[in-house]
Amino acid sequence: MNDTQTYRKFDPWRVSPLKEESRKQIVSTHYFNVDQVSLSTPKAERFDRFVLQSTNGDGVGVLAQTDDGRIPLVEQYRIPNHRWTLEIPGGQAIRRNESTADVAARKLREEAGYTASSIVQFGRFINMPSFAAYHTSLFFATGLTPADRGSFGPETPRPDVRLFSLDEAYEMVVNGTIVDAKTIIAVLRLYAAPGHNLGQ
Repeated sequence: MNDTQTYRKFDPWRVSPLKEESRKQIVSTHYFNVDQVSLSTPKAERFDRFVLQSTNGDGVGVLAQTDDGRIPLVEQYRIPNHRWTLEIPGGQAIRRNESTADVAARKLREEAGYTASSIVQFGRFINMPSFAAYHTSLFFATGLTPADRGSFGPETPRPDVRLFSLDEAYEMVVNGTIVDAKTIIAVLRLYAAPGHNLGQ
């Protein structure tokens, strides 16, 4: 073996190649903040980057499944992209002490119109690691019971909920009909799970 080569598992926490010189918050909103961060390296002069931070913890996505195996997807109008999307219910905490599991139950009820006898977390991912320190936690909900839905924002006052089989949802991921990242990840994860069950 060549002594100059190193073989090791990936280490996400090894020493940073950058030095953070300063940080200041330049935008503050209900859901997120933006920090301006000044950095330096031994080989480069000081430079700035902008980092999006979540205000109240992780975002949440809820992949729910009815007793007959259908998945509720919510039609949402998304202002930044000027288009409609199909998404699993999701959102953020409205207060700092609201747990991700509580957010999941609330968003399932408000957006899809269901309560669940079982909600279990099955995943967590970084949305855009190049500019955001923002994670989404994914939950699997079963034992669904219809419930009254809540109120919605002005962009989609009363979004429609559509029910799809797992095969239909998977096909919409593959053909590009579903473009929302949390929904893509959740559907592919369920499709790959043994017995199509994330609760085991």
